[in-house]
Amino acid sequence: MKKIISTPKAPAAIGPYSQANFANGILYISGQIPVNSETGKLVEGIEKETHQVMKNLEAILNEAGMNFKNVVKATIFLKNMDDFAVMNDIYASYLDAESYPARETVQVSCLPKNVDIEISMIAHQF
Repeated sequence: MKKIISTPKAPAAIGPYSQANFANGILYISGQIPVNSETGKLVEGIEKETHQVMKNLEAILNEAGMNFKNVVKATIFLKNMDDFAVMNDIYASYLDAESYPARETVQVSCLPKNVDIEISMIAHQF
């Protein structure tokens, strides 16, 4: 059975999708962009954007009773691969080095609302 996960502590979906779906012990989190859920505004600059995306992901994980230790897979979309090192340091600061998830990072030509980063995750309830 599928359960929709939604929290006001992360931005509302901007299309026909859910923030996350929970099914069979697995949480599938839709790609998060750097929208501050309190103001509804985008943050700018890769450092602030990465922090905001990670906070949005954390809010969704918490709503499902999980945290970053539950994440088994992440997909990162960057508009500019030159931002990789900065993004990577910030991303790593939210995670436990002993339980890093599998991951890929790809450069894309455009992202929703013309942001610089989007991250989706898959987490497992252990």
